[in-house]
Amino acid sequence: MTARTPGIHHVTGIVGDADAAVGFYAGALGLRLLRTTVNYEDVLQHHLYFGAGAGRPGSVLTVFPDPTGDPGRIGKPSYETVSLAVPPGSLEHWRERLAARGIDATEPDAEERFGDRVLRTTDPAGTPVELVESADAGDQWTGGPVPESMAIRGIDGATGLPADPYGAASVLETLGFEYEAERDDRIRYRAPGERATRIDLLDRDAPYVREGPGTLHHVAVRVPDREALLDWHTLFRERERGFDVSRVKDRHFFHSLYVRGPGGLLVELATESPTPEGPSGPGLADPA
Repeated sequence: MTARTPGIHHVTGIVGDADAAVGFYAGALGLRLLRTTVNYEDVLQHHLYFGAGAGRPGSVLTVFPDPTGDPGRIGKPSYETVSLAVPPGSLEHWRERLAARGIDATEPDAEERFGDRVLRTTDPAGTPVELVESADAGDQWTGGPVPESMAIRGIDGATGLPADPYGAASVLETLGFEYEAERDDRIRYRAPGERATRIDLLDRDAPYVREGPGTLHHVAVRVPDREALLDWHTLFRERERGFDVSRVKDRHFFHSLYVRGPGGLLVELATESPTPEGPSGPGLADPA
């Protein structure tokens, strides 16, 4: 029997210039640049890992720099926003910090977000990024430019823009997410873990996505190990229709597979336990 995922492993987006991405995520947001590697589907493209603390699964945001790519367009079916968890009461600090760097940010109505206080901005490529006040302890990193009491703790969640919200919901429920609430065109699902547990689905009109800088590529969810990953592979392959499933892949730091189900959102399943060549610690930080 497949075990329910406890939540998000990482979120991956596409950016333009790598230096600009480092300036935003490591500089303005104060995340740790955990490692620089390559896209294993295209080894000529870099892959940057950012996170908090040691980069435990659930605290990691990764990006593929594509400096010559045409700008992307957010749309269906893809992910609209990645959300990062910050301590309660820290949004005013973040508003001032971003403004001092010439970065615009807005605060959506908390009532529309089920009571969450949110600060919304974009990275240099145009990817929507949200800072969400969260009581979850998450991970801390004392070596960054942001005071520890205000620093990002990891991933809070992500917001999907599926072609078919009902189909996307069925995939989330299969993985172990449960319906939590809905308001207007936003439906919230929650995994049973302790961190990085939220995925919202938007049921609204939107153009078709054009993949490129400024868009999110996929959300990965956590599974314990390769054996569990193989169980999930079998389950999705046995579904009669509506699921496009990859082979199990060795990402050097973890094993994973990709599934695109009804609704069109790309979900990666990634192991919390590292591969033999991976980091020896609990996270994805470069041991060097």
